[in-house]
Amino acid sequence: MKIADILPKEAIIAELEAKTKREVLEELTEALLRHKPQLDRHRLVEVLLEREKLGSTGIGEGIAIPHGKIDNLDQLVVSFGRSTRGIDFESMDGKPAHLFFLLVAPENCAGTHLRALARIARFLKSATVRRRLGLAATQEEIFSIIQQEDDDF
Repeated sequence: MKIADILPKEAIIAELEAKTKREVLEELTEALLRHKPQLDRHRLVEVLLEREKLGSTGIGEGIAIPHGKIDNLDQLVVSFGRSTRGIDFESMDGKPAHLFFLLVAPENCAGTHLRALARIARFLKSATVRRRLGLAATQEEIFSIIQQEDDDF
């Protein structure tokens, strides 16, 4: 599984406007809706907020991978957003998050969901990948970096 295969270019936000965790989740959900307009925006945001109550998906080093499962979804969907200023996501290291991958899986799709989470986490462990994504200026550039770097993971 390659990230570029599950992340449509139109679901990438080069610079998030969000200032809070909830706003990040709402903005990344909007990006998903460009690709999957049949999703229930309100329900999806609520599922993501419920997941965050279990513990922050801010994994540290400027990374957050909010995720959840929802019914009436036929396949895994992903969006990406970047905040150059950083957003408090209650990350494990206490630092703001800058790079966000939102992952939503069908309710009965645990294996694929976990493989995708692991792949994205491995991908973002690379300081080079994080730096390149942090410096990218456009949606196209971010997508190109993900395609290029994805081959190494």
